[in-house]
Amino acid sequence: MTASPDDLRQAPLYRVLHALARDETSSEALTGACLAAIARDGHLNAWTWVDAAGALAAARASDARRAEGRPLGRLDGVPIAIADAFDVAGMPTGLGLPGHPGLATEDAHVVRRLRGAGAVFLGKTAIDEAAFGTVGRNPHFGDVHNPALPGRAAGGASAGSAAALAAGHAVVALGTDTLGATRIPAAFCGLVGHKPTLGELSARGMAPALRRLDCPGLLARAVQDIGLVLPVLAGYDAGDPRSRKRRVPLAPPDWVPGELKAGVVADLGALGVDPAVAENFSAIMARVAPVFGSALPVALEVAPLEVAATRRAALLLMEAEILAAHGPRLGGASPRLLGLLDFARRKSAADAAAAHRRLDGHVVQVRRPSVPTSRPTWPTSPHSPRSPAARR
Repeated sequence: MTASPDDLRQAPLYRVLHALARDETSSEALTGACLAAIARDGHLNAWTWVDAAGALAAARASDARRAEGRPLGRLDGVPIAIADAFDVAGMPTGLGLPGHPGLATEDAHVVRRLRGAGAVFLGKTAIDEAAFGTVGRNPHFGDVHNPALPGRAAGGASAGSAAALAAGHAVVALGTDTLGATRIPAAFCGLVGHKPTLGELSARGMAPALRRLDCPGLLARAVQDIGLVLPVLAGYDAGDPRSRKRRVPLAPPDWVPGELKAGVVADLGALGVDPAVAENFSAIMARVAPVFGSALPVALEVAPLEVAATRRAALLLMEAEILAAHGPRLGGASPRLLGLLDFARRKSAADAAAAHRRLDGHVVQVRRPSVPTSRPTWPTSPHSPRSPAARR
């Protein structure tokens, strides 16, 4: 039995792993299909660097290992897209800025773990300038286009990874996430985006934006795929000051499907969420309910939370850290980015300390929600298998 590489490049990871394990396809055929799609879809502007020769060589090596019954790891032979904020040995880390930074000499920590699991690296995907944006616009290299909704923005800053995955250029993708840079483009492009707990994945070798919030992000087509990739990437790294050791190893299955209790904010409208967005959120929550189980409505203490002010504090700290981390590379930055960063230049150390204190206070408030006593239930939509309309 064979599986079409063109179908598999658009399939969830768990289906691809099944096909590779049962010899329904080869990594070389799957990688070739991904590279052909990348070449056809140049109009999406999703990639900054494609290593076709290197990817095909890695795919052939994976096929040889599988033929001998000795795959490197769980992701052996799986084509992966990597945002251009991570170091990949032999590739440039452009960070969405003009000029050639030279080739990286070693992998970022999470990239090394992917390589150790046998993943095939197709290349680097486009990001907003300095990974500081939310819509996938870059004045130097052009905008990333949304394959799921042509004419709409792809989200950012990991726009290229989301667009590449949505277009079937890769099976899973790696992005960055500080203030939503993986989750936003995932939502825009109809994908699953996940920002793990800070410290769960090492950020060493990922271009910094705001280290207290920086985290590698995962993009996939199915919630189940995140559970397959996360244990590969997780692990303590002494080279990252925020990396932490787990007392219990992260290994699937970390939960029994349908038995997890998940906290869901009870009143999105009180936080200023648009009614249409809240309705769509409820519909998505209803769809993923079978994976997670039951929902525990969480009522945040909205009045003192001041989300907008906390966001402004985080942006100030992000601007200051981008200046400190990437100063020498910012000479050719756009007037827009330089104008944003100039705001941080005018602030004092005391302003930065106040911003950190605001973020700390926000964290403590969110950790102490009031929990309604109502029975945990997932939101439902007319299309949900749990809704009365669907049951009729």
